[in-house]
Amino acid sequence: MASEVIGQWFTIKGLVTPLIVLLCVTIFSNTFSAGAFPAILPELARGDGLADWQLGAVAGAYGFARMMADIPIGLFLTHHLRRAVVAGPCVLAAGVAVLTSGGPFPVLVLGRLLMGVGHALGMVAGLTAILHYRTGWSLAASLNAYEFSAMIGILCGTVLIGVLPSSLAWNSALLVTCAPQLVGILTLPALLRALPRREGAGPQPLFARQAAAGPGAAVVAALTPAAVLAFVAGGAIAVAYSTVEQFSIPLRGSRELGLERAGVARLLMVMQVVDIAALLPLGLLADRRGTERTLVAVLFVMAAGSALVGFGTLPVVAVGCAFYGLGMAGWMLPLGVLRRETPPAHVAWRTGLYRVCVDAGIFLGPFLAGLLGGGRARTLPGVWASALALTGVLFLVRERRRS
Repeated sequence: MASEVIGQWFTIKGLVTPLIVLLCVTIFSNTFSAGAFPAILPELARGDGLADWQLGAVAGAYGFARMMADIPIGLFLTHHLRRAVVAGPCVLAAGVAVLTSGGPFPVLVLGRLLMGVGHALGMVAGLTAILHYRTGWSLAASLNAYEFSAMIGILCGTVLIGVLPSSLAWNSALLVTCAPQLVGILTLPALLRALPRREGAGPQPLFARQAAAGPGAAVVAALTPAAVLAFVAGGAIAVAYSTVEQFSIPLRGSRELGLERAGVARLLMVMQVVDIAALLPLGLLADRRGTERTLVAVLFVMAAGSALVGFGTLPVVAVGCAFYGLGMAGWMLPLGVLRRETPPAHVAWRTGLYRVCVDAGIFLGPFLAGLLGGGRARTLPGVWASALALTGVLFLVRERRRS
């Protein structure tokens, strides 16, 4: 018993280093805006007189910026990690300032684009720092702590925007909710001191270039059927979730279910609380029962949740939000399948492509819903439910043929 206690103490002591704590504080403060934004969409439409397609463009600009920035950011981080750690929170704060300025439609889109780039820059910089400077048993724990901090920040942003007075204008409410970002910016000097300096000879290029390799380096490994399905599953999960979170719940909740900002925030909180609660148990289930089997269950649960959110009454929508939260706890499972089907030399490249695929889904969900308009956009959750279920069936068919 005493040895177990001592072992747990050294595990915690090894994990809680200044670098990990400061990275977790930074990502926690930077994700408040991600949790708060969907709740103010109905007020954004009413106050600024935006059409549905404009709302979809504003909401989708965040994912579009991330999609376009993923690969350049990866190349930039190779030699400029310290600069990225500083730039991420600052670009995100600039995006929030532009968005809450109350400007016309192009200004709102610009604010969301900056927020997307800032979030991608900060998130990937933090993950890269952990991967570079944590090894052994503490690496997985550090990555989990970092992701958990981001999820808690999203939940806190949703809670805070929901408890603010409804009389407060949307831009003022969002600005107040994003105030914790200042904490992340103020901790940057301490974070830079905790971040080891990488040894290098002379000035480095702005973006990394692919190193010269042998004649076989250009050969691209063939995609297996499971790898293709992993890309499809990741994109389907992302586009379905972004449609529900960034369009269906805020606008349907406001227009059809009569919810104010606080009511919309509560529905979003249901998703996030279930997501956080199910994260570790779902990971353990995947380890014991297999990643593909667990992914199939996640796809079917999300399909059911999409149908419930798109067509149900308020209590049914709440159940659908819980299903979505359970499904989002398994959003990393397609990546597990992809890594298993990918040769080691191609893991980094395919992981980057997977991230682009996911961010494309985050962009397309609200953008397509906005183009269709509020009435016709109700069909999208049904379409995504069918796509998720079909992907799950294809995984089952493949597994049965293999066995």
